[in-house]
Amino acid sequence: MATTYPEVGEVLHDVTLANGLRVLIVPKPDYHETYALFAVNYGGIDVRYVPLGESEMVEDPAGIAHFLEHKLFEKADHDAFDLFGATGASSNAFTGATSTAYLFSTSQQVATNLTTLLDFVQDPYFTEQTVAKEKGIIGQEIQMYQDTPGWRLYYGLLGNLYPTHPVAQDVTGSLSSIAQITPTALHRAYRTFYQPSNMTLTVVGNVDPQATLDLITANQAAKTFAPATPIQRGVAEDCGVADILPYRALSLPVARPKAAVAIKGQRPVGDDLAGTRFQVAVRLLLEMLFGDSSPLYQDWYDRGLIDDSFDCDYQAARTFNFVTFACDTADPQALSDALVAVIAKGADQELDPARFARLKQAGLGKYYQGMNALDSMANQLSAQSFASVNAFEMAQVMRDVTLDDLYQAAGALFDLAAVTVCHVHPEAQA
Repeated sequence: MATTYPEVGEVLHDVTLANGLRVLIVPKPDYHETYALFAVNYGGIDVRYVPLGESEMVEDPAGIAHFLEHKLFEKADHDAFDLFGATGASSNAFTGATSTAYLFSTSQQVATNLTTLLDFVQDPYFTEQTVAKEKGIIGQEIQMYQDTPGWRLYYGLLGNLYPTHPVAQDVTGSLSSIAQITPTALHRAYRTFYQPSNMTLTVVGNVDPQATLDLITANQAAKTFAPATPIQRGVAEDCGVADILPYRALSLPVARPKAAVAIKGQRPVGDDLAGTRFQVAVRLLLEMLFGDSSPLYQDWYDRGLIDDSFDCDYQAARTFNFVTFACDTADPQALSDALVAVIAKGADQELDPARFARLKQAGLGKYYQGMNALDSMANQLSAQSFASVNAFEMAQVMRDVTLDDLYQAAGALFDLAAVTVCHVHPEAQA
């Protein structure tokens, strides 16, 4: 089905194949490049589930989704990276908390690269030897992240917010957790989650939509898949505040201390229109209060509490949502106290209507700017492909958000019972 979105001047071809695979195609005839992502609704948090064809819940080691992403590139007699490279294409993959994606970009031989993408992701190959080798490679990656203070600060915050939820576990796992990964466990997770009905293929670029769809349909028809089966996931929504750890201090080799504050969302945020509108409202609220054009930001900057490393973010996904603030600062306690003081006001915030209108327009401008980049468009479409609101509908959602939505968002999120603080101190001063 093709839908035209006059707001952004795009046409989206959205087709679900007989095997359940959802295909999204956006033709961009004025561009030379084509960008494609093959995504699965499976990420770092999905460690508890009922395997396909079984009846009992299992728990996989942390990091298995990321490990699986690495291993799918390697086959018995070749590496998929080499196939992409032979055509001049650039390829990559990434694993997040709730999804994994495989991608390529190219200006030539799109059909060949699409076939490579589909075939290598849908043809798992794991042996004891290759899995053992990969443990060494990923082990080095884990140690690299452990040597990154910002990474440690972020997961310190998540550990405080979610002591029993797998979102607090590093998506790469730990040295001890990846040591437990076996070919059998990889095949079990792959069989359960890498069903076509749990995946989306997004293609944006200089392609003929029908010819591209015909290629994908023929590729899938030539393969055999188990019947689509609902996935029984064992990770529940975590919105409780009773087990939050209020404070954590880390001693790391940094030249300048760091401070971070986080707020745990206390209600589920759906992937429907209401949930999407709430997310937009929260992000606008954060920009209103803490953005670099806000009075608060200017005051804190002038006082030396923050520098240009200050950042705030909101993440909402399957089973969790939270706000984070982080910055390098000479006085971590003073900064975290200042942040907590704003949060303590709850919905009693001073929000200027005129500034709200300007920030909405600025947000729309960034949105339209993002639509000019193929990778940005494809990533947004892919990221929202498991939700009910697609990336081309976001402009209208942004237009519809009101100042009252921001006050409601502040009332829902800004609660001291849901707050945690994490500080990083230089080792010599700890």
